[in-house]
Amino acid sequence: MEREISALYEPKRNNEIRIFESSDEMSTDLAEYISQVSEISVKERGYFAIALSGGPLVSFLGKLCEAPYNKTLDWSKWYIFWSDERAVAKNHAESNYKLTKEGFLSKVPILNGHVYSINDNATVEDAATDYEFAIRQLVKVRTIGVSESNDCPKFDLILLNMGFDGHVASLFPNHPALELKDDWVTYITDSPQPPPERITFTLPVINSASNIAIVATGDNKSEAVRLAISDNADGPDNPSSLPARMVQPTDGKLVWFLDKAAASSLETENDDAFEQHHEY
Repeated sequence: MEREISALYEPKRNNEIRIFESSDEMSTDLAEYISQVSEISVKERGYFAIALSGGPLVSFLGKLCEAPYNKTLDWSKWYIFWSDERAVAKNHAESNYKLTKEGFLSKVPILNGHVYSINDNATVEDAATDYEFAIRQLVKVRTIGVSESNDCPKFDLILLNMGFDGHVASLFPNHPALELKDDWVTYITDSPQPPPERITFTLPVINSASNIAIVATGDNKSEAVRLAISDNADGPDNPSSLPARMVQPTDGKLVWFLDKAAASSLETENDDAFEQHHEY
């Protein structure tokens, strides 16, 4: 059963925190969340532009492939992007595209022409340039919205998986890519996790989205979750440089989807508060 602890942790504006007892419950709630954002976006703009990530995130999209969503969602209005990609061939085991294709895209009727994958035949630098150009063209015709606060694209939803080190997309702690202000898409050649070459959205693009969801599961994420969310976080690393903590929507809303293990450090700190404020 879901527990919301946003009353206990509100370090940033427009944050919501959801904790789930099981993967199945998280998948169910995430599907309903995505469905609602999709329906609102299509109604308001005529399109739904969503950026996905790799990792275990794709496994939580399975409920969208089932009833009622596979029949009720207006899949023809969906436009698919990736917030990051590994510089490998599309059929490579570490390709986010391959993971998403096999686990999600092949099971729903999204138009092939609406799936914007990253060029795997170019150098990582050229691939980043090409991807930003494609996004800029879609912003011009408002298939992707534009932020009212800056010139960044305003994706309707960006889904992020958080790593054990607090990285999101392919933005890693203390990496120079975190400082980029003008680029929409960049590349790195020194990822601390293999493969080393990757393409990634920059923080301004992520923070300009209408909706952002960060998914974190497993007890090896618990300390990064605490550092990213807690106002009182302290530790050997400065939490202000933790990429997940730097996800702060400019005009949108951020929702955390956590399993019990990933939220365990939050629960330890606030066990009494949970008992006093929440029934579950």
